[in-house]
Amino acid sequence: MAGPAVEVRARRGLPLGMPPTRFLRDYWQKCPLLIRGAFPDFVPPLSPDDLAGLACMDGALARIVLQESKRDRWTVLTGPFDDASFTNLPATRWTLLVQDVDKWDADTAALLQPFAFIPGWRIDDVMISYAVDGGGVGAHVDQYDVFLLQGYGRRRWAIDNRADPPTEFRGDVELKLLKKFAPTHAWTLEPGDMLYLPPGVPHNGVAVGECTTFSIGMRAPAASELLLDFAIRVAEALPESRRFADPDLKPAKDSGEIDAQALRRARDALGPAAAMLDNDAFADWFGCFVTRYRVAQAAVPRKRAIDRGTLAKRLPHALVERDPWSRFAWHRRGRAARLYAAGGAFDAPIAWACTLAGPVRELDGEHLAGLAQQAHGVTLLANLIDAGHFRLRHR
Repeated sequence: MAGPAVEVRARRGLPLGMPPTRFLRDYWQKCPLLIRGAFPDFVPPLSPDDLAGLACMDGALARIVLQESKRDRWTVLTGPFDDASFTNLPATRWTLLVQDVDKWDADTAALLQPFAFIPGWRIDDVMISYAVDGGGVGAHVDQYDVFLLQGYGRRRWAIDNRADPPTEFRGDVELKLLKKFAPTHAWTLEPGDMLYLPPGVPHNGVAVGECTTFSIGMRAPAASELLLDFAIRVAEALPESRRFADPDLKPAKDSGEIDAQALRRARDALGPAAAMLDNDAFADWFGCFVTRYRVAQAAVPRKRAIDRGTLAKRLPHALVERDPWSRFAWHRRGRAARLYAAGGAFDAPIAWACTLAGPVRELDGEHLAGLAQQAHGVTLLANLIDAGHFRLRHR
């Protein structure tokens, strides 16, 4: 019996070429999928010059990967860079990669909105790569889901979609490149095309002329990371490939919520050690863990606490802006909620938790002020502002 199609074309209102429910059922963590025209008439939010400028900023996570093709040698340079770093690069076969671009650029962050059917705390970052002709990072395999959206220019992608492909790494390069790579499929992606790859699929992308690629990566903590954070004293050595997995994921009702199914999957990943905590304590641990996992920078607390009365008066006339580095999630607890922010846990009204942990980074203060349990909500918001996770702005 033939499996699901490996290539589809997006349709109006269906950037995946199908409803999210079908994509999650047939492809998520199961099969790769090429979606032609996923982002029609796509105009990349950053130019190559913008990306190079970002790669020169302190705090940016940037790399340049160069390939010497005759001897198949690979070199990795680590940023931040300066203008001179780009002056002496060859004409072909190099790539600039910048991670966490969505934390620096709001227009790039907006690219995550079409992925709201996946819980927001599952999304890691948007990495942008710029490559000259022949540029790439070599054949490799990732242990997380990734959507590869073609920006400008074209890139040739090849994948090995066999059931049990070889995944042994080369020992002569600092990158985790595959010793053997025998592709079963190959495509040239045009601007707006998107390739989805589940974990464990070997792949290789090579620029056809200059191009940019936007990689939307999913957060998939290894079971060993979960266990070490959960209880260091009882941690066991586990392979990196054993990770939090959700192949049965259904479209999220609320992208910020940690639901019962997510907690069940985390318990399954941890095994017997998870029985050490009851349901509420386990939810607190997991919520704190996933909101601080792989955070590159921490929010900066206010020097002086904001006055609660002043906040209540200003809120209806203000915008509430979330710190781009702070991650949020929430879990229902009876008629209330626990809100998790960058590893911290807060009691919260459900409406406030849902709104503050939602996909929108800039919130309408008037809307917040009109939510139920205003006094409790304002106190919660004040605590989050004091911790540096939100700031107030005039309209």
